[in-house]
Amino acid sequence: MCLGVPGKVTDIRDDRGTKMATVDFGGVTKEICLAYVPGAEIGQYTIVHAGFAITLLDEASALETLAMMREVGLLDDELGLDDSMLAQVDTGPDGGAS
Repeated sequence: MCLGVPGKVTDIRDDRGTKMATVDFGGVTKEICLAYVPGAEIGQYTIVHAGFAITLLDEASALETLAMMREVGLLDDELGLDDSMLAQVDTGPDGGAS
């Protein structure tokens, strides 16, 4: 199964004419294409599917979804984390999301 996962945009840059970002998924970062949400700004939350940001959402919804996905084990699967990587992810009271 492939789900859309909420993450926080922490960096935005242009990569040969394509708007790209670093997105933080509660301690795990990935490089994401912002072509579908060109208005995204640093600090905003987005739903990411297959390496593309597909929509923006509010922080409360993003954090709630991340916590639920982590609780039922979906977050690890969707981010492709293995056991060694899981040990490095912050799982504090806020779900590791900033």
